[in-house]
Amino acid sequence: MTHDHSVGIVETQTFTFAQETPFVLESGATLGPITLAYQTYGQLNADRSNAVLILHALSGGAHAAGYRSVEDTKPGWWDTAIGPGKAFDTNRFFVICSNIIGSCYGSTGPASVNPATGKPYGLTFPVVTIGDMVRGQERLIDHLGIERLLCVVGGSMGGMQALEWAAHHPERIRAAIPLATTARSNAMQIALSEVGRQAIYADPAWGGGDYYASDRRPDAGLAVARMIAHITYLSEEAMHRKFGRRLQDREQFGYQFRTEFEVESYLRHQGLSFTQRFDANSYLFITKAMDYFDLSQSPAGSNGPVNSLAAAFARSQHVKFLVVSFTSDWLYPSHQSKEIVSALTAAGADVSYLDIESSAGHDAFLVEVDTMTRLLGSFMDRLAREEGI
Repeated sequence: MTHDHSVGIVETQTFTFAQETPFVLESGATLGPITLAYQTYGQLNADRSNAVLILHALSGGAHAAGYRSVEDTKPGWWDTAIGPGKAFDTNRFFVICSNIIGSCYGSTGPASVNPATGKPYGLTFPVVTIGDMVRGQERLIDHLGIERLLCVVGGSMGGMQALEWAAHHPERIRAAIPLATTARSNAMQIALSEVGRQAIYADPAWGGGDYYASDRRPDAGLAVARMIAHITYLSEEAMHRKFGRRLQDREQFGYQFRTEFEVESYLRHQGLSFTQRFDANSYLFITKAMDYFDLSQSPAGSNGPVNSLAAAFARSQHVKFLVVSFTSDWLYPSHQSKEIVSALTAAGADVSYLDIESSAGHDAFLVEVDTMTRLLGSFMDRLAREEGI
């Protein structure tokens, strides 16, 4: 099988750290050893200056581009942006994507075996933050021998990580592209996360997170959590255009409690397929990390409170930013990106901002392929030329 403009077959690699000395988390808890799953695309140049770190959203993983095998028909989650001639041109850039700590796609998370007990961590896994995830990525970058990344880029929770890099590790990056994101989760975002978690808790099969040895998983609860989340990724217009009030496989109402509307069928499919690839406990831990995220507050253990967003970016003047939002995104609305831009401007950073007209909702950063290719491609081209790449 040949895939045009694809990075081809990509192998997932792993890197393990904190074997001797445990990794201290922002909560004060420790974790170790920690394994990160990651993929790379393209070649690192001689002076190691062309590395781009892709940061995934809640349900993403290291498999961002290309195919896992010759038989694979589904490319990585951002294959439209990564590859020869694409926005992140693998003929020019060395692209890295790693799975976050706490996830279930090869990195250490609640489904991993706790070496102290020989059993999966479950809820004994320590709560991790966006800051912890990024410090884990920093260890991976060190392992790969990269002193400074050319760019960090991500949408949604990936955008939170990009902002975390820029605020707390600015010397390690040249540029940051936060897409459809926020510098701090608001009450509505936290509320939506909590409803998803409550759906998981309410599933009798969840069993306080201790279900790995059982033949039953909290699939019903996780499916509902995913259905709720999936609604937030779309817009009213996108849903109307895609489904309207059309019925599924019938021509008139059945006056019964079965799936009748196309949109119901679609959501059930989204929920069911998610349970086949994701871990319910990981969903709890990752949504909690997103809820805690607030760059206007100083991380635990730092000196003094940071009480404004501009102060959080005080060391980010040398980072070049491209902030992107989408007009129909009601989960991470444009005003949250504008708040980031105002804070960056106040901090004296070099920032470009675009609020893109789109009816696709929050998922626009993944589905507006032509617009994103042009926009990200031109930013990366300019950045590369400035850096002599």
